[in-house]
Amino acid sequence: MPDAVAKTTVTCTVNGKQRTLRVYPMARLLDVLREEWQLTGTKEGCGEGECGACSVLIDGELVNSCLVPVLQVEGAEITTIEGVADGDRLHAVQEAFISSGGAQCGICTPGMILAAVNLLERVPDPGEAEIRTGLAGNLCRCTGYTKIFAAVVRACQRTQAKA
Repeated sequence: MPDAVAKTTVTCTVNGKQRTLRVYPMARLLDVLREEWQLTGTKEGCGEGECGACSVLIDGELVNSCLVPVLQVEGAEITTIEGVADGDRLHAVQEAFISSGGAQCGICTPGMILAAVNLLERVPDPGEAEIRTGLAGNLCRCTGYTKIFAAVVRACQRTQAKA
């Protein structure tokens, strides 16, 4: 008896590198990233799209990878936490999270960083309300958010100083 659902080929660009994989079309992007491509920086928190730990960028949009069937990323450009740095040079947001103490246990950190990167691409000099809104889909149980918000402000300052 044939499989009810056959594997299909999905091709997309992940962190600047084209990837092709035969996979079940409804496999979660989160699982494909972690298990097939060993990009384990993307974390699973709730598995229900509520916490943001699995956030990635798909064609520049912040999404919860636990909710995305891999078939939906055919032809897309995906950025994970592994693709934020420029080689050995950390992104300003990553540097700011480290220097501000915005990263503690590490479960929410990749998603928070991607949310902050996405926010700063859209709003280069956000105010406090914009930062709160930009990170609202990402939950943290360790920091109390103050250090995370400070990290985003610091990243803005560093980015503006380099410009």
